[in-house]
Amino acid sequence: MADKRWTASAKQLRPDPKFKSILAAKFINCLMHDGKKSVAERVFYDALDRIGKKNKDVPPIEVFETAIDNVRPNIEVRSKRVGGANYQVPMQVNAKRRQSLAIRWILQGVRGKRGRPMAMRLADELLAAHKREGTAMQTRENIHRMADANKAFAHFAW
Repeated sequence: MADKRWTASAKQLRPDPKFKSILAAKFINCLMHDGKKSVAERVFYDALDRIGKKNKDVPPIEVFETAIDNVRPNIEVRSKRVGGANYQVPMQVNAKRRQSLAIRWILQGVRGKRGRPMAMRLADELLAAHKREGTAMQTRENIHRMADANKAFAHFAW
């Protein structure tokens, strides 16, 4: 088996219209709910406009890309069954999964907070991740801490 490919979505993905960024297009698709892409785009671009107003020195798309980079995990724990016992084995994360986990954690952090418009919550979470703070960064740190604690089982990695 050469390589696990399930969909052609990566090849079909077009850059977003405003910033010509593939990463932004992927993020918008993950943000989208019930096929309402225009709503997701509006939320994303409103969030970037808010970031632009708050943070004048760095372009908003760079803040977004840095936030995603900061949240990307290097290592994660995977469950492995060895001799009737389950071990949490720390393993490297491949590039595609790193990106999808980062996007997922940022959106989880945003959706976890209620009471304000989505664009405001997204802008705050992206700015926090840019500064290496916030819910998504906390999730990343927890994953890294768990991997660190289970280093003794690294020899079970397959």
